[in-house]
Amino acid sequence: MKSPILKLVPGIALCGAVTIVAVILEHIEVRIFHEPYLEALVLAIVLGVVIRSFWLPGPLWETGIKFSAKILLEIAVVLLGASISVATVVALGPLLLVGIAAIVAVAIATSYGICRGLGLPQKMSILIACGNSICGNSAIAAVAPVIDADSDDVASSIAFTAVLGVVVVLLLPLLVPVLALSLTQYGVLAGLTVYAVPKVLAATLPIGALSNQIGTVVKLVRVLMLGPVVLGMSLLAPRLRSGNEAPREKRSGFNLFEMVPWFILGFLLVAALRSFGLIPSELLKPIAATATVLTTVSMAALGLGVDVRTVAPCASFLPCPCRWSCWRQ
Repeated sequence: MKSPILKLVPGIALCGAVTIVAVILEHIEVRIFHEPYLEALVLAIVLGVVIRSFWLPGPLWETGIKFSAKILLEIAVVLLGASISVATVVALGPLLLVGIAAIVAVAIATSYGICRGLGLPQKMSILIACGNSICGNSAIAAVAPVIDADSDDVASSIAFTAVLGVVVVLLLPLLVPVLALSLTQYGVLAGLTVYAVPKVLAATLPIGALSNQIGTVVKLVRVLMLGPVVLGMSLLAPRLRSGNEAPREKRSGFNLFEMVPWFILGFLLVAALRSFGLIPSELLKPIAATATVLTTVSMAALGLGVDVRTVAPCASFLPCPCRWSCWRQ
């Protein structure tokens, strides 16, 4: 297989097969529990990790897996811009926007501080903070290539966020009688705390339709914080690089393409096209579905690149004395 394109086929096909199995498992979840507690995206990375634990993909698969984990993920980030409409958000009023932006900023800073206090690595802490504060797996997938996070960081962050998301959905309705929340108040609370739109539905529908509507709107506004956060992370990314990299030659002037990755500019461009109505409405759902599929395929690729001994180095029945320090050993 001398052709560069043909070299990609086996690895991409493998990631695609893992994605198909993950989607089937999600449908089985819905049939049994009427709710996908673990989305296909999470299942894809789990399946990839399981496969990687028993079988190491050789050179035949490696090129396509790396392509899926990087390029397909970056393309998915660009397509996520089509889910954002600035006009819809502006119509909600400046007070709501400022409040949600402030809460997201505080949540990111607090989550990051807690993760670092527990001794988690810096990049993993950033991913967990962004995932829990903005929109879960999509935020992790968008921020990961910006800060150059490896597959171990992404896998661990998604697993943690998924588990925490399920716990929040199950426990949040219990606060309604405890805090004597109205339907409106509970909708705002759910929209600000639950990390994914489907999980907002699961957390609010048992309480009431009004809570569901308000929670969904607040959550969608929270998703819009992904653009500014990812852009900000891209500007901070040089400080997160390891000291092993050779220093870049200093150049005069400001170069936007060196400061901001191409897919972030693409994300902003697509979001602008959507906001000005230049993307036909009938294309929005296919674009969103394509972004979801590409993200899931890339998560399968990341899972296939994860060594479970790195993600769970203390896999023994004895207490680990290292207090997370073995994550990077």
